[in-house]
Amino acid sequence: MLIGEVARRSGVSSRMLRHYDSLGLVRPTGRTVGGYREYAEADIRRIFHVEGLRSLGMSLRQIGQALADPAFTPSTLVGELIRRTEDRLERERELLERLRAIDASEPTGWDGVLHVVELLHGLDSPSPGRRQQAALDVPLPTELLARAVLTETNPNVAGALRWALARAGADGLPAVAAGLSSPDAEVRRRALLAIAELPGEEAAAALVSALEDPEPGIRRHAALAAGRRGTTAAVPTLVAMVAEGTNDVEAAEVLGTLASDPELGHRIVSALAAELSADTAVRIRVAQALAELPAPLSQDTLRRMADDEDRVVALIASAVTEALGRSGS
Repeated sequence: MLIGEVARRSGVSSRMLRHYDSLGLVRPTGRTVGGYREYAEADIRRIFHVEGLRSLGMSLRQIGQALADPAFTPSTLVGELIRRTEDRLERERELLERLRAIDASEPTGWDGVLHVVELLHGLDSPSPGRRQQAALDVPLPTELLARAVLTETNPNVAGALRWALARAGADGLPAVAAGLSSPDAEVRRRALLAIAELPGEEAAAALVSALEDPEPGIRRHAALAAGRRGTTAAVPTLVAMVAEGTNDVEAAEVLGTLASDPELGHRIVSALAAELSADTAVRIRVAQALAELPAPLSQDTLRRMADDEDRVVALIASAVTEALGRSGS
């Protein structure tokens, strides 16, 4: 089969077939009397082998090495191709995010485009100081800020980014809330800290959803943030924090604020009282938490605790009851 017919049937141009020949990748088996290339069936199969490997992203040099080595095993090369493809996709994703950020800033001229590009470079800088400065600069698109918030590891820069995102108001919520679904607990934690600083009912609802997070630390952060907004769903986690002794002082303060609603206050007292069958350390923390609640709600439980079999618990409960009585809380 002559080169023109091979090109027509294979879809590989005559020019490329000549290039394959010059590289030694696919050399036609024979020549006609007139000197034209003549391809046998095995040659055509080899052309399709080359094209198949090219479709995987292999270079012609790699293809030549693979086809020339009878002992060649593809696993190592395929693994390298996978890594290269992943790197390329990551670069493409970053480029797409940059383009979206520029588009969202609605630049009116090239000066505006270049300014956003400069800010993007600042947020990607290896210098924490430069990243922080970029976050504190002119308002940035919320999608860009959300991406930076979810990936930033430096606490000072992260704080600046959260502040910048909060300036955008509720508009920043959808982009950052996506981080709550990340398989990475650290990303979920960053998303939660950012959402805690955003206004609105949708942000409050996102905090409530984080109360179900599998990571205890994230649930505790969510409970403190949601409880400060008056969310009753945070109460069980806050009570558990008191019992466990994890951020128990903060949890008790938030419970005290929530207990300003008498009906909810009675529920909180009952939940705390249910922990009194635990060990001495837990009962001490319960007594201290009850001190944060309005006296009319907590005094009966504290008086019972004043008769606790453990002297330390009894003394603390008595002291708290007396202090609440003097203050008239």
